[in-house]
Amino acid sequence: MAFNLSRYFSISSLIGIVIVVAVLSFFYRHIAINTLIKHETRASVALTTSFANSIWPIYRDFVRSPGVAARETLLSKSEVKALRADVLSQMRNLNVVNVKIYNLDGLTVFSMNPAQIGEEKKDNPGFLTAKAGGVVSQITFRNEFYAFENVIVDRNLLATYIPIRKSKDAPVEAVFELYSDVTDLVNKIEITQYQIVGGVFGALSLLYLFLYLIVRRADNILRQQEAERLLHEGKIRHQAYHDSLTGLPNKSRFGEYLQEAINRPVRGANKFALMFVDLDRFKIINDSMGHDAGDRLIQIAGDRLAALTRESDVLFRWGGDEFTIILENIGEVDDVSAIAQRIIKGMCAPISVGKHELVVTASIGIAIYPTDSESSEALIKNADAAMYHAKAAGRNRYEFYAPEMNAKAKERLELESGLQKALQNEEFILHYQPKYGVNSGNLAGVEALLRWQHPGYGLVMPDQFIPALEENGLINAVGEWVLRTACAQNKMWQDEGYAPFTVSINISAMQFRSRQLIETVARVLDETGLDPGYLELELTESMFISNTEGAINTMYRLKDLGVALSIDDFGSGYSSLSYLKRFPVDYLKIDRSFIKDIEISNKDAAITNAIAVLAHSLNMKLVAEGVESQGQLEYLKSRGCQELQGFLFSRPVSAREISTLLENEKSSNTTHLTSVK
Repeated sequence: MAFNLSRYFSISSLIGIVIVVAVLSFFYRHIAINTLIKHETRASVALTTSFANSIWPIYRDFVRSPGVAARETLLSKSEVKALRADVLSQMRNLNVVNVKIYNLDGLTVFSMNPAQIGEEKKDNPGFLTAKAGGVVSQITFRNEFYAFENVIVDRNLLATYIPIRKSKDAPVEAVFELYSDVTDLVNKIEITQYQIVGGVFGALSLLYLFLYLIVRRADNILRQQEAERLLHEGKIRHQAYHDSLTGLPNKSRFGEYLQEAINRPVRGANKFALMFVDLDRFKIINDSMGHDAGDRLIQIAGDRLAALTRESDVLFRWGGDEFTIILENIGEVDDVSAIAQRIIKGMCAPISVGKHELVVTASIGIAIYPTDSESSEALIKNADAAMYHAKAAGRNRYEFYAPEMNAKAKERLELESGLQKALQNEEFILHYQPKYGVNSGNLAGVEALLRWQHPGYGLVMPDQFIPALEENGLINAVGEWVLRTACAQNKMWQDEGYAPFTVSINISAMQFRSRQLIETVARVLDETGLDPGYLELELTESMFISNTEGAINTMYRLKDLGVALSIDDFGSGYSSLSYLKRFPVDYLKIDRSFIKDIEISNKDAAITNAIAVLAHSLNMKLVAEGVESQGQLEYLKSRGCQELQGFLFSRPVSAREISTLLENEKSSNTTHLTSVK
């Protein structure tokens, strides 16, 4: 509970005020009463002195002589009556209400109250003090008191014991006790006391109110600051444990929650499942459409996953395009399968991002606790391995972890780590796939294709390592190496006397968006000496989606260098025909997926025919890739394809084999297309 400054101040201040007023009241009354006593004592002493000077000599012997006498004896003395008369005459109209005279033996020789005559007071403290020569006074309250001529009630009386002597230095001869009525004075003291207390209390109350308002304001400020601090701490904690893009718990919170789930007291089997969900081909969309579209896709995917999971399941964003889900309270493995199937099916629904409608599938890896592991680190590793196995098996599916997956995961990690040194160790090589001109039948160009000659795994195909190059940021450096190597090789073939032809190089989306692309191409052409007309850069439709105007500008700048441009895999992407007419493109390459079934699929044939008509209408050369049969060749020739490429003619081969092919072509009068027939 937060400290309440106002309440603390109120209680402590009120207690303080009460204490101050009580102490002040006590001290005032103490001082006032003491002053009253001193004043009245002086008056009583003066009165006693006057009495002693005037009439004491007359009664000295009477007072001193009785010794110890009975009350009746004293009352019968004429001196008592005479003394009463003298006392009344001297003290009438004064505030003295009673007078007592004691001899030195403590006998009450005289009192205005006859009932007190003859009493023994030899042990009375006041009497003893006066007998010793001192003066002492004390105030007492009497409900009823016998005065000179009547009985008075409810009075404050000051009793003063005074020694009687001839002079200041003379011995004490008797003791006087005077009772003075100080009721009015005491009442005045009390009234003044109340007034002072009231004034002080009022002043302190005003001060208290003033300070209370200040403290209350300060308390409100402190409360507001505390609320802001708690809110700020809450935001910091939320930011620390939640993803800023999706609002989902993040990787840090996932690690804590997973450990909490493992440490939770066992209830039944305490079994739960861990899912790794990865969006398929997300990087292609992110690179082609831009990061804003990629972020929006991640948000939509997160919302969709949240809707597809159960209330008891906890969804996290692991990072990038990966999510994790902890499924607690699972009974059988079939329950997990049902949820995974629901996620796979639900994620396939089209997603609208801007003006585009995309279909993004997901690959899921699943590990079960404690079956697959009892540690969080191993469980994460196993679920991740299962997810990569699902991707390798064709994507858009789920896989449960199996021990043999770790070997494949280890192999994948070794490949990825090996990429860091592959360029430095000159492990990358280029293979070239020939392209043949339909009219000439001769080699029209080659497509440079990247391969990795891994020291442990042998020849590795690009689909196994290109995504990793893009992830770790090496794609630009490797792409520049491909560009320089292919251009240098083409220039070497020309220098060896072979008829010049183009070398085509695939440009990744990341390279295409790089600001250094134009400069890099220009520098490589200058360094290798290759004529720009013999370099063809292959682009994909997906590169033009997010920033079409910027893409067109980049293409025109490349054309200014003199290189040729082609759109690779045309028909499989998202090109708008309204933009296509503005692209400074030299070639359209029909995607191999349409060529594959062109002889048996009317739809593929119709699409291929439409692309051919489009290319001719836009004055673009038409290239077909993936040609594997004579029937495909004949159909494509009939549709006006200028260049053909595929296994029917040649697989991708080394530069040395291309040299051999060129040598054979140079020495033979038969064209390659003719020899195929």
